Amino acid sequence: MPVDSRIVDSNKAVDQLGLPYLTADLPGVGGGIKREADDFVVEELPLYEPSGEGTHTYFRIEKRGLTTLAAIDLIAKALGKRARDLGYAGLKDARAVTRQTLSIEHVDPRQVEALDLPRMKVVWVNRHRNKLKLGHLRGNRFELKIRDVAADAMARAVEVFDVLRDRGVPNYFGPQRFGARGDNAEIGRAVLKGDYNEAIRVLLGRPGPFDRDDVLQARELFEQGRYAEATNAWPKAFREQIRVGRTLVKSNGDTRRAWSAVSHTLRRLYLSAEQSRLFNAVTAARIQGIDRLQQGDLAWKHVNGACFRVEDVVAEQPRCNTFEISPTGPLFGARMTEATEHPGRLEADVLADAGLDRTLCRRPGGIKLDGARRPLRVPLGEPALADGRDDHGPYLRASFTLPPGAYATCVTREICKNAPFEARGSAAVA
Repeated sequence: MPVDSRIVDSNKAVDQLGLPYLTADLPGVGGGIKREADDFVVEELPLYEPSGEGTHTYFRIEKRGLTTLAAIDLIAKALGKRARDLGYAGLKDARAVTRQTLSIEHVDPRQVEALDLPRMKVVWVNRHRNKLKLGHLRGNRFELKIRDVAADAMARAVEVFDVLRDRGVPNYFGPQRFGARGDNAEIGRAVLKGDYNEAIRVLLGRPGPFDRDDVLQARELFEQGRYAEATNAWPKAFREQIRVGRTLVKSNGDTRRAWSAVSHTLRRLYLSAEQSRLFNAVTAARIQGIDRLQQGDLAWKHVNGACFRVEDVVAEQPRCNTFEISPTGPLFGARMTEATEHPGRLEADVLADAGLDRTLCRRPGGIKLDGARRPLRVPLGEPALADGRDDHGPYLRASFTLPPGAYATCVTREICKNAPFEARGSAAVA
């Protein structure tokens, strides 16, 4: 296989986002994913199968070039329903071939089966007794093609897969969590500090390399204090920015009021992005010990997601060795159980480094942050590698399963070692 001219044997300890690799001592294969339309395939693994009876119609779709929410909007309009009437277990990226199950109540299965919509098809239809809810899945199966890799890519990938299979996949949040500009967490952090001036500036101003044309103009006008002109410059698709900008103008520059114009969904998204960034920082600090318990840890039971405090490391470590349990990191919030001893001190230091403390997580910006624990690692299921060739040339095919909430890019970044989580916007899967 040819070597991508942009790639060298990367043994850097961290990627371009500053997050360390678990397999830093192993060279990457280079190359990249999603070079072609069908290079990234993800299939949802259901938590249960439909029973064949009930008022809810379950149906599996295969889609291309559509987010889950965009697909739901199209389906809802075709069926004469509201988008919120459809149930789904997880969100899937647009830049992939994805297969997932949806549900709708009081609709004839034959009507769903007859749907003919762009960029998607209905694979099967059945009945069940309840609406499909977020999290009603046991994981996702991925099959992806990595192109333009090193000549000895198979040998390199096997070594990386062996480590990930034995020690686990670092459970970092992927770049999608932080938005197209990568600044969602900055907005959330500013709100947690009560700095609405900074939050609105990041949302509406501070032009950067990802901004083009009208968006760039709108941000530049905001930086000049020309708020009304900036609001009018935003393209119509940026409804959130337009609404916030109008509120800012009407309130004579009151950024606290402007923040109240941000939708509840997006306010929660920005705050959860900062939670995710803090979790990543803790995981990064413990990367070479993600399979080692410490006194004071909260351990995660992979069978059911329950947590317990580690009182005896010697007694519990064998369970960690067999992947029955894993150490956890924090999703800071009012109801999160805190680690103690060294893990607790590390988590407190990460929070302090961000200029935050736990009292700021109570109800910032009108959003309740309960918090939770999240495992530092997840199991790599059914790992397989193969060489292949198609009309677009040679590739290395990697397939594996991950539990809900884990990111396939956490696997590919370890294999490739050539980009910050591949490209911003690569597939995250709930």
